[in-house]
Amino acid sequence: LPKTEFPMKANLPKREPGLLRSWEETDLYGAIRNAMRGKQKRILHDGPPYANGNIHIGTAFNKLLKDFVVKYLTMRGYDSPYVPGWDCHGLPIEYKVLSELGEQARHVSQVEVRAGCKEYALKYVDIQRDQFKRLGILGDWGRPYLTLSHEYEAKIVEVFGELYLQEYVYRGKKPVHWCPSCRTALAEAEVEYSEHTSPSVYVKFPVAGKIGNLKGQAYFLIWTTTPWTLPANLAICLHPDFTYVGMKVGDETFIVAEPLVLSVVAQCGIEKYEVVDSFSGNELEGQRYRHVLAEKECPIILGDHVTLEQGTGCVHTAPGHGQEDYVVGQRYSLETYSPVDDDGRFTDEAGEFAGLNVFDANDAICKKLSESGALLYSDSVPHSYPHCWRCMKPIIFRATEQWFIRLDANDLRDRVLRCIKDVRWVPPWGAERIGLMVSGRPDWCISRQRAWGVPIPVFYCKSCGQPHLTRGTVKKLVELVEQSGIDLWFEREPSDILGEQATCECGGTEFDKERDILDVWFESGVSHRAVLESHEELAFPVDIYLEGSDQHRGWFQSSLIPSVALRDTAPYRTVITHGFVVDGEGMKMSKKLGNVVDPLEVVEKYGADLLRLWVASENYTQDVKISPEILAQISDAYRKIRNTWRFMLGNLYDFDPETDSVPYADLEEIDRWALHRLQELKRKVIEAYDRFEFHQVYHAVYSFCTGDLSSFYLDVLKDRLYTFAAGSRQRRSAQTVLVEVLKDLIRIFAPLLSFTAEEAWQCLPRGARDRQSVHLAEMPEVRDGFVDAGLAERWAELLHARGFVLKALEDARRSGLIGNSLEAKVSVSADGDTFKLLDSFGTSLPSVFIVSEVELSESEGTDEPKVSVEKAAGLKCVRCWNYRMSVGRNPDYPDICDRCVAQMGRGLE
Repeated sequence: LPKTEFPMKANLPKREPGLLRSWEETDLYGAIRNAMRGKQKRILHDGPPYANGNIHIGTAFNKLLKDFVVKYLTMRGYDSPYVPGWDCHGLPIEYKVLSELGEQARHVSQVEVRAGCKEYALKYVDIQRDQFKRLGILGDWGRPYLTLSHEYEAKIVEVFGELYLQEYVYRGKKPVHWCPSCRTALAEAEVEYSEHTSPSVYVKFPVAGKIGNLKGQAYFLIWTTTPWTLPANLAICLHPDFTYVGMKVGDETFIVAEPLVLSVVAQCGIEKYEVVDSFSGNELEGQRYRHVLAEKECPIILGDHVTLEQGTGCVHTAPGHGQEDYVVGQRYSLETYSPVDDDGRFTDEAGEFAGLNVFDANDAICKKLSESGALLYSDSVPHSYPHCWRCMKPIIFRATEQWFIRLDANDLRDRVLRCIKDVRWVPPWGAERIGLMVSGRPDWCISRQRAWGVPIPVFYCKSCGQPHLTRGTVKKLVELVEQSGIDLWFEREPSDILGEQATCECGGTEFDKERDILDVWFESGVSHRAVLESHEELAFPVDIYLEGSDQHRGWFQSSLIPSVALRDTAPYRTVITHGFVVDGEGMKMSKKLGNVVDPLEVVEKYGADLLRLWVASENYTQDVKISPEILAQISDAYRKIRNTWRFMLGNLYDFDPETDSVPYADLEEIDRWALHRLQELKRKVIEAYDRFEFHQVYHAVYSFCTGDLSSFYLDVLKDRLYTFAAGSRQRRSAQTVLVEVLKDLIRIFAPLLSFTAEEAWQCLPRGARDRQSVHLAEMPEVRDGFVDAGLAERWAELLHARGFVLKALEDARRSGLIGNSLEAKVSVSADGDTFKLLDSFGTSLPSVFIVSEVELSESEGTDEPKVSVEKAAGLKCVRCWNYRMSVGRNPDYPDICDRCVAQMGRGLE
């Protein structure tokens, strides 16, 4: 009977830590690196998570997918080192540190804040490292890359210097996403959209002069949900090709786009109107109107960004508060005007609204418009509005002096778009997604008004005020940062960094330092230089980047732009994208909703392999669900897989593959069938792995374990394994195939179920283990010698017929005729071909049907086999449980059938 040290109860939370300790004691990762040295490289580059708290379910999901990729590539024979990294700078960490300081934050220096941030970041690097290791992720944990290391900071300075000297970088006043709460510019990737309620107002701007046949006072009618930007209005933009009409309402005439007339009438509750004249947008260019909040006239301008989706077709334009407004404003030489300060309050330029928070000013501005008669209609509208990803408060679009990377310098945008086409995107729609983002994005704002990060390494001449950065300056600063770190920028005077001989082109010798820091996306984006080109085991360009779908506007872009600018190639060959983790109902997780699943709690309750199996089971290209119910289903699936492996291990305790294996030609036919099915599985699995479709691997293996094996093959084998003589050819035939199947299954699943695969590997017969760890073994290949299409077709027909037998047996069980299938005799009547097929299996047919007796008869004109069930004749053999007429014939063994007596005799010889 089965015997194994592989227990039925997994007890993963207690067993896994022991495996982790053994991996560390034997330096498993180092052994893998040594074994793969010199092989062809295929490398996944780790995108750095923020070191600002415990890992969450999304972080765990991402890291486990990466572990699947690296382990699979390694087992396929590639040299695939995994160097993890952390993003250690930026607002999330600074925000945490300042929050912990509370009121004290006002009294500490920038240097002290930075010291606190560094300590905080390094603390969570250590915490997250242990948490990732607990998930079974193998990597160079002793030498991760950190964006706060001296070497990495020096590379950031070096890359910025190269971009600056090649004229990709400039300083200018442009509208950017601005968080008044955090008092800093934000990158696109740092903006999240949430529900927000804004005013919805229709405002009348009086025409200055006469237009066409319009009589009396005419107005350009605009619609906006940001009344607070009206003090910064400098123009109204129309589309050159739209038709605009004058719609007379009482004594007033409103100019609106003709297709939007009915919408305006409905929205503003206009009961009666008359169209009195029409114009093209081109005809109205250059007309002027009187500002409703200031004593000035402004122009009518044209722009293709004006749409007919909503509003009036006359777009209020404030170049200091909108990207499209800024672009069209530049074309008409409009000022980039923004009377708003860093705290989101109006400056003195805003007159009576000075000092008001812009969002609070909406009511005051609407009141002013109403009093002056300029407000035609007002309401409020809930809509999706940009919020800061850190403080989750609404942000504004505001023009400030910032540093930018010019996307159209040296055809950079077009070159980036060409490189996107050379990359393999998984799934394929990633190419179009990032392509649209790049083609439509403004210049990249890379400056931030914070303390914790790498400063923009630019000096300013005190004499002429111009930026000062030369090739020699960059080289010297890089050397200093490599030695002492970037903190020197905050601790030393410019002369200490530049040297006393530094001279500006104007002759000036005294300098100031830039106070802004670099966008953290720029920092992580140069990892291809700081890590791939600097680490002795890595290479540029790398084979794979793997991150969430939000990184199409984040790290994928911030890596791509500097790489193409300076190397004229993408830093990656393949980009794999995964969706977000949501709750069981598909809702975004939040502490407020109470639907957060903590991966550490899952590991503590179920074990890391349950979390790994959940990740493997999901189609990661979509948003994936997790809940207690889903984890319970995964736990059930894990138990079935484990029990299948345990059955096979239990029946190999006395098997030595080197001495007991049966040659393929001498194997039982069903055993050769099982080997064929195994080859089909391996072909399917390897193809899925090569497409990075881990859920297909999981479903194929799960189906094989529960279907081909547990529900059929292993069930049929029990008779041979338990009742035939230990050393008989029939039993050794079964064991020969069991060890082949199990060894392949363990290796196939090793990248996914890393702990369980290792545990099962160590329980294999010694002769079946050619490596000390399954993670040093190779992924199994399809063995052509075990492929037999004819045999597969023959057994497919048999299994089809067997389905009718199983249904008849189940009906007999339900009626109470039999208790289990071995109590039955089945009679099968089939047509000529099916009869011949069944008859060819001879005496092995009862074992295939798992009954005591089978009687066959041939019939004509029968489409499907006809099966009847009756009680088997004879007595039950207490050893094999079959009912046989021979039980009782042997006086020495009166309770045992002849076959068992014979097998016992062979065992005693």
